[in-house]
This record gives sequence, structure tokens and C-alpha cells, in this order.
Amino acid sequence: MAVSLGMRISGLLVAGAVAVAVAAFGGDGKSGPDGGGPIVTAGPSGRPPAPASSASPTPRQSPAGEASDVVNPSAAPGTHRTTAPRPSVSPTPSPVDRPLLSPAWLPPGPVSPDADSVPDASSLYDRLRDPAGCRTALALVARTPAGPERRLLRGLAEACLAVQGHGGSWDTAAADHTALAGRADTCKDRAAYAVLGALLDFHRLHPHATVPLRTVRGGTPACAFGVAGVDTVRVRPGDTVGIALRGTYFDPAELARYGEVFIGGERLDGPPVIRSRDGDRLVLAAVVPALDGYPRAVDVVVRYGSAEARLPDAFTVVAPAAVPSPEPSSGTPQRVLPLGPLAAHLPRP
Repeated sequence: MAVSLGMRISGLLVAGAVAVAVAAFGGDGKSGPDGGGPIVTAGPSGRPPAPASSASPTPRQSPAGEASDVVNPSAAPGTHRTTAPRPSVSPTPSPVDRPLLSPAWLPPGPVSPDADSVPDASSLYDRLRDPAGCRTALALVARTPAGPERRLLRGLAEACLAVQGHGGSWDTAAADHTALAGRADTCKDRAAYAVLGALLDFHRLHPHATVPLRTVRGGTPACAFGVAGVDTVRVRPGDTVGIALRGTYFDPAELARYGEVFIGGERLDGPPVIRSRDGDRLVLAAVVPALDGYPRAVDVVVRYGSAEARLPDAFTVVAPAAVPSPEPSSGTPQRVLPLGPLAAHLPRP
């Protein structure tokens, strides 16, 4: 089929254009049109274009599920920023989700013998050791003698009920705690005051929280009952000695009615005599009995019900002083002078 003249002219023009382009830009691949080095084209930043494979990087996933290659949108085309993978951190529970620990409750007393069964500060402390009995103990507080101990027990019972969500008054507990600062003078009172302070601290940290209280089993008792000492080291039968007690955890009035004192194994007649009292410290007065064998180191024991305090070798009892024997009688009554011959009856010389 014949080819028209126009088509042949168009083909010649295209072929010529291709030849000119090859001569201008390619040449022989060794020199440019002006005889210099090879010509390199660049983008607007003046940097060579990045390979096509890195134009759209595929992020790699770290073990924690985070991308290790992050594209920086503000960087020039063909560049990217690499960040190190962050370590995997296990989630930590929020403090709000953690269960609250119950404040510590009253330590053992020990339990007072309470022979008269009359409510007193020591026996009410024992009732409060069971947190379920706080309401009953609060009702008995009004029957105890007025004073700092009664107010302390009232505040403790109110806080016991309030922290467990059973009523009670935080305001009353706080007021009693403030009023009794420095006035708890017995071992049970000091333990009760410390527990009341801990409950108030818990309430300040968690004003809307309620937690159960639990009876403390075992542990160090609040009181350590014992004989602190005596006021002499050498006595005779019939002498009076002072016996100092510490850590008294019962009503002293009960000791004066139902207590017993032993010296050298001999029980003294009558109940103990309380010479003085300072908080849970008492001083008893006791008369040393007659014993067998002198000199003799003796133990002192003070006992009331299940409570016993003992001091081994408390002092030494020596033989009683010898009673002087009466002088032989001259036959003349005392303060009477013997009569002699009067001057009127003297014989004359």
C-alpha cells in the first residue's frame, strides 16, 4: 500500500528530533555539550531523588506494637526519621483500685480480772478489743467515773463505729483526741490514744471510706505488769517496806480489796495498802512478817486474780533486834530514896 508524502515527512521529523535529543543530552555518556562532566538533575532541595523503594517506607512493628519508623511530614521528600522502640511496660493498677488496709486495732491488754464486774476504764478497754462490741461499750461509758479515761474511751468507741460505717461521730472522736493530748497516763490509755489517732489519720486520708476492724490476735501486750522495785534492801520483821508496781492493767481499787501480797512465801494478813498512785504505777506498803532463819533473801509477790507480779530476792530480812533483859531489882522502888538515920537521932559524943 502506498504511503502518502505527508506521513513520510512526519516520520523524518520525529526521527530527527530524537537524534538531536540524544546528541544533546546523552552523547557518548562521557561528556556534556560543553565538554564538562555528566549532567545530574536534582529536585528543589538540591538533593538527589530518593529511590522509589524508600519514597513510602513501611513502618516496622516493635514487640509492643509501636511503629519503629515514623515518617516526618516536615522533612524533605525522600527523607524519614527513625525512633528507637519504647520498652513494653506492664500496666500498673491505679491506687483507687487497690483495696484499703484496715487500721490496726487495740493490742491485748492483758484482760483485767475485774472481780467486782463494775465498768471501769480497764475493763471497758477489754470490751472494745472486739470491734463488734463498740456499740455496747459506748453505752457503758456513761457508767464509768467522769475523767480523761472515760472521754478517751468514748472517742475510741465513736471512731470504731464510724470507720466501719455503723454510725458513730468523727467530730466527737476528733474533739476527744485533741482534748486528751498528753493526758493518757496508763498503759491501756496510751494504747487506746494511739489507736484513736491512727483512725483519725485514716479518715483524713480517706474521708468517705469505711473498712472493717479486726481483733488483734497475739502480739506485744499494751501493759507489762511487774514489781519495779522496793525502797529498802535490809529489813527486820515488823518493818514496813514500800513495793513499787508498774504496768497495772486493772482498777487499783480492786487490788486494794481483792489483792494479796507475799513476802518470803508468807501471805500477809489483810489486803494490800496503797500508799500512792501515779497513772499505772502504784506503791504498796507492807509489813515484813517473822520468818524462819536469818539473814534471808526473800521474794516479793503481788497477786490479784490472774495478774501476778514477782521480784526475786527483793531484799534481805535479818534477825530481829535483841530485847534487853531488865536489870536485877534492888528492892527499892524507882524514884524513892532509902531512908537513913536522921541528924536528930545521931548519938551524942
